[in-house]
Amino acid sequence: MRGVSGTVTGTPHASAPVLAAYSYCEAVTGRQAGNFSYGIRLLPTAKRRAMSALYAFSRRVDDIGDGPLDDEAKRLRLEETRAVLGRIRDGEVEEDDTDPVAVALAHAARRFPIPLGGLDELIDGVQMDVRGQTYETWDDLADYCRCVAGSIGRLSLGVFGTVPGARDTERASEYANTLGLALQLTNILRDVREDAANGRTYLPSDDLAKFGCSAGFGSPVPPPGADFTGLVAFEVRRARALFAEGMRLLPMLDRRSGACVAAMSGIYRRLLERIAETPQAVLRGRVSLPGREKALVAVRGLSGYDARTVHRQTARGRA
Repeated sequence: MRGVSGTVTGTPHASAPVLAAYSYCEAVTGRQAGNFSYGIRLLPTAKRRAMSALYAFSRRVDDIGDGPLDDEAKRLRLEETRAVLGRIRDGEVEEDDTDPVAVALAHAARRFPIPLGGLDELIDGVQMDVRGQTYETWDDLADYCRCVAGSIGRLSLGVFGTVPGARDTERASEYANTLGLALQLTNILRDVREDAANGRTYLPSDDLAKFGCSAGFGSPVPPPGADFTGLVAFEVRRARALFAEGMRLLPMLDRRSGACVAAMSGIYRRLLERIAETPQAVLRGRVSLPGREKALVAVRGLSGYDARTVHRQTARGRA
């Protein structure tokens, strides 16, 4: 039966093949996850393993989209990956399957109420990348962000669950989705030069035109006559608003799940503020935070400070 927090009680013991599959996923996560790994370290074992399985599958999808294959080969690989997801959803993945990511994710999906359709959305979003889709308006870009990042927030919520008695839990999925959008917009700002080098533009065409940046970001200096600082300030304000809304999720989570979300969000919020301070730095290279600063953000999340702050702000708003 399912517990009130959204996890499954009385789940079967994890066999040696399943544990090996989880170990593989945790190794992938530790090696490639970067900011994500700082958050999930704060979770209890079962949730950490499930999040690692989600990350490893998502990483596979992203690597197809970002890899060197031609577009037709990428489309085929993405559909093959969707077929694996279908096997997981239908309970057709055995513990001795040769795909450790599928084995781990199948076990995690039996243990937690993970909305696997979110991974279909992720594949849809990467297919947009393969098609070279561009975005005229923020609403257009938000649809893409919901696929590639909001979906991860909703998938993660399936692992975290919500605490009994928390208020407004019917909006938890909405807040998780919004937090994903905030993280993705921060990524887009950080990676404008790298994306331009790969022939991709994510910021809305309307915004680029408004600030004279339609020529793109192919050099370490803004296009002549462009108000690049104004463009970044505009997008930073949008991202801050998304973070403020999405962080309403925190009081709905247990302490360690809340710490995980606070750590990941805190790292990206600091990254966003660093971009806001020196906008043109993103044209010269990837802006990042030192490991020590990330660790401090994780400790702050574990202390529950962010959750308490959001709770007080929400309470004042209701008063």
